[in-house]
Amino acid sequence: MIAAHIQTEICPHPNEVDRKRIEKTLAERERYKYVAPKVSPDIEGYLVRSPCCSRSVDPEGGEIDIARIEYQSGDFWRLYQKDDEHNRWKPHSEYLSLAALLARLIADPKKEFWR
Repeated sequence: MIAAHIQTEICPHPNEVDRKRIEKTLAERERYKYVAPKVSPDIEGYLVRSPCCSRSVDPEGGEIDIARIEYQSGDFWRLYQKDDEHNRWKPHSEYLSLAALLARLIADPKKEFWR
């Protein structure tokens, strides 16, 4: 009898090295530099949360969802934006590198994430 070889694909994300890299890069953002966002592992990616400084989402200034970063099996990254009205994540954009995604997230020219 020939033993069947089953190859299991293991997702490299989340991992602690990239989580720390994301956290460090977020410190370079242009908006709300006086708060410290948290980066947590999430399914195949990372969740970014931060205190709500503008109080536009949470009048109490509590912690809100900023972005979800997800590694895709096609070797690219997807950035998700929070739809506060429906309390769900919606795909925002895709990037070939984590660095490119983070550059977009920290610039946030339309205040789509740091709100």
